[in-house]
Amino acid sequence: MAGSTGARLPLQGGLPPGEALTGTVREIACDESGFSGTNLLDPATPVIVHASVDLGRDEAAELIRTLRSGFRFSPDEVKSRQFLRRREAAEAVQWFLSALRGRAHVHLVDKEFFLATRVVDLLLAEPSYAAGTRLAGDRRPAAAALHRAGRAAGPDWAAFLAAVVEMLRTKRRDRADDRSVERFFAARDVLRRHVDDTRAGAVLDVLDPARVAAVQARLYAGDRTIPPPLEPLLPALAETVLHWSAGRRRVLVIHDEQSALTEDRLRRLQAALAASDPAGPSPLAGLVMTDSRDDPRVQAADLLAGVARRMPGAPGDGPLRPLLSPPAPNAAAEPAEQEAT
Repeated sequence: MAGSTGARLPLQGGLPPGEALTGTVREIACDESGFSGTNLLDPATPVIVHASVDLGRDEAAELIRTLRSGFRFSPDEVKSRQFLRRREAAEAVQWFLSALRGRAHVHLVDKEFFLATRVVDLLLAEPSYAAGTRLAGDRRPAAAALHRAGRAAGPDWAAFLAAVVEMLRTKRRDRADDRSVERFFAARDVLRRHVDDTRAGAVLDVLDPARVAAVQARLYAGDRTIPPPLEPLLPALAETVLHWSAGRRRVLVIHDEQSALTEDRLRRLQAALAASDPAGPSPLAGLVMTDSRDDPRVQAADLLAGVARRMPGAPGDGPLRPLLSPPAPNAAAEPAEQEAT
């Protein structure tokens, strides 16, 4: 909303299809929960959830009406926070998730694990928009090993991750006296003394100050070929598109407005996804921004994302399990990394 006039600001970002879509195209609606910008170490939101639904407008509207009939919700939207506070929440959640079975997908991103992938994918390999997704799955075991060993190391792991964030957060920083790379390697050295795992130790040992400084310099220079290093929503979107595409169809995404999904980033992600199958077009047909108040499909995705993030216990063991993708290979030991990025 803009000021007190009630006027809505124009929607920002997105990548509308540039041509009439032909062939098999699946239209899905998406929203996220737990997005905290570059503040990836906020203990209140350790996980970001990207949820998507394969529903028509009328189906989604009927779903929302059915949920609202037993509760007093806002006339515009049903929100998970108020939804889960209701006395009847457990029964309603069970009904909601059952109604979405086979028509929805939930992708979870453990933010600490995401930072571990940044160390491997950006600082040890050539940065790319495929990094952190199944398209770069050969790097996943190293990131998973670093994550497990780091968590076992105690407070030094938190200090190391904070140094990673500081080094990769290049906006609004006084670069005249930037010693963030030096502090990163000091934190690496402290952590290394507490890491016994061979694979995790190898990741830490091979980090090279000159290479890390070169990556940071590219970020400072605004090199757009490098994906935003502290932005988990892009690889989460990639995994969502790959799930619905299933290698057979293109996917048109209807998404609640999200500043991270700029046209340039989406074009680069589209190209990265196309590279997985050079014989055909990109599975990402386009992404259209909308206001969730105007689209009941996005309201359903928003509610699903919020419920998934706030559900108690391990999501893989509860009623959410049928909507989660199977764990990625070599990541089964990471409970919060169901298709994690």
